[in-house]
Amino acid sequence: MRRPASVLFACSQNSVRSPMAEAILKQLQRARIFVDSAGLRSEPIDPFAIACMAEIGLDLSRHRSKSFDELEDTSFDLIVTLSPEAHHRALEMTRTMACDVEYWPTFDPTIVDGSRDVRLEAYRTVRDGLWDRIAARFPGLPTPAP
Repeated sequence: MRRPASVLFACSQNSVRSPMAEAILKQLQRARIFVDSAGLRSEPIDPFAIACMAEIGLDLSRHRSKSFDELEDTSFDLIVTLSPEAHHRALEMTRTMACDVEYWPTFDPTIVDGSRDVRLEAYRTVRDGLWDRIAARFPGLPTPAP
């Protein structure tokens, strides 16, 4: 499988899953691939996403959420969608583009109720699952354990 030169991660709000994936791939590929993220809607970055990524040394506190409509560039080689709604939008967007779209169904940790520890564990599970999936999809990149 060839390595794309540009990747967009997309989910529903660009506040948890897609920013996590963007940060992970940026960390692993060290500027070899252009990476961005977007959502159907742009919502402020989730504080639990910030906390869980900080645990592995990645800073999401300055992430600026954006919607598909706010993307400055739509010329991606690969769009990885993390929610069904984002997948449908990406397929519509790429009908006339030479762009691959991959759907990686990813649990939305914002729906988990409970204590801070219970909720944070749900975010960690998503983070670690994205790390593993990204490391597998982009072989040859350094993959230090989170």
